[in-house]
Amino acid sequence: MSGDSAVARFYDRLAADYHLVYTDWDAGTARQGRALDAVIRAELGPDDASVLDCSCGIGTQAIGLGLCGHRVTGTDLSATAAARAVREAARRGVPLAAAAADMRRLPFPEGRFDVVVSADNSLPHLLRPQDVRTALADMRRVLRSGGLLMVSTRPYDEILKTRPVSTPPQVHQSPHGRSVTFQLWDWHADGEHYDLEHFQLVPDGGDWNVQVRRTTYWALTREQLTQYVVEAGFTEPSWTTTENSGFFQPLLTARAA
Repeated sequence: MSGDSAVARFYDRLAADYHLVYTDWDAGTARQGRALDAVIRAELGPDDASVLDCSCGIGTQAIGLGLCGHRVTGTDLSATAAARAVREAARRGVPLAAAAADMRRLPFPEGRFDVVVSADNSLPHLLRPQDVRTALADMRRVLRSGGLLMVSTRPYDEILKTRPVSTPPQVHQSPHGRSVTFQLWDWHADGEHYDLEHFQLVPDGGDWNVQVRRTTYWALTREQLTQYVVEAGFTEPSWTTTENSGFFQPLLTARAA
C-alpha cells in the first residue's frame, strides 16, 4: 500500500469515530473556529473571507470557520471524512462544499481563495521534503496575492527533546458510556519520523470494542517548516503560541507574495 492510500485509509477508518477524540466535539469546533477567525480578521480585515481547508477531515475547523461567517470549501485525502464534513455542516446550517483531494494537487484555479488552512498536524503526514514543498507551492498557487496561509502542527520543537512514546488518554462521555482514545508512538532511527498507533476503546454492552489504526508522521520543526514556506513563495512567516492565539496547536501564518 502506498503512503497516500495508507493515510487515506487511516482517516477513512477513523471518520465515523473522529469526534470521540474530543470531550465535546461541538464545543471544540466552535472554539477552534473562533481562534482561527480572530487571526484571519486581524490579518485581512473585518470582511468574511473565502477559505480553503485543504485537510478538512470531518469538518472541525471548516465548520467552526463557517459558523463565524466565512465562505469555506473543504478538501481531504479521505473521501469518507470529507463526506461526513458535509453532513455535519448541513446539520448545523453551515454551507460547506467538500470533496476528496490531495493537498499537493488542489483542484482549483490560481488565486481562488483569500485563506488556505491546513490544521491539526495534517502537513506532517507528508514524509519527504519534496512532498512538503509541493503541497505548500500548491497552497500558494490557489491563494490570491496577499492571501493568508495558516498551518498548525504539534509542538515538535518540544516533543523532539524527549521523543515521547505515548499520549495521555482522552475520555469522551456520551449517553452510550465513556470512550477512551490514546496513541502509541514508535520513533524511527532517524529521530524525526514516527509510526503512530491510534487506539480507541468504545463501550460495547458490558465490554470494550477496541479499534487500532496506524499511520506515520514527520516531526517537522518550526525552523524546517518556516524554510519550506518561504521557499514556496510566502513572506512574513510568523509562529503564534497556543497561549496567544487560543488555538490548540502552534500556528504558522504567512502571506502569499
